[in-house]
This record gives sequence, structure tokens and C-alpha cells, in this order.
Amino acid sequence: MENPIRKIICGKDPKNGFAFVVGQTVYGGGEIHAIALDGRAEQLYGRLRYLIYIENEDGIVLWKSIDGMPVIVEYDIELS
Repeated sequence: MENPIRKIICGKDPKNGFAFVVGQTVYGGGEIHAIALDGRAEQLYGRLRYLIYIENEDGIVLWKSIDGMPVIVEYDIELS
């Protein structure tokens, strides 16, 4: 079984890429609740897409999708 994703870094150069971490506070209120690989996009289009969900006053909502760019994935090994 694969561990949950804890962090992703997006961009060609990891040092200058965007990092998204579960628990990180986001602009506009809320914090990152989960990062998931979109299996449907992979099946339908053969592309990797990551979905980032935040938890705010509206509940858990989709905040961003990362598609078509290099991504480094870090898994949460504490939950294994």
C-alpha cells in the first residue's frame, strides 16, 4: 500500500519550485488538508495530475490542481 502524500515540489528546478505541504497555511485562509494523485486523469488522459485540497470555513474543498509540470513527491512515512 502506498503512503499518503505529505509534500510536493512543482517545477523544473526544485530549489526554485513551489512546495505544497499538508498542514501548510494558504493565502486566503485555511490549510492544506490532503494532496492526492488524480487517478481518473491518469486513466483517461495518461497524464499525472495532483489535486490539493484545503480545509477552511467551507469544509474540505479542492484548491489547486497541478498538471503537466515536473513534480517531486514526498510521502508521509510516519503513517505506515
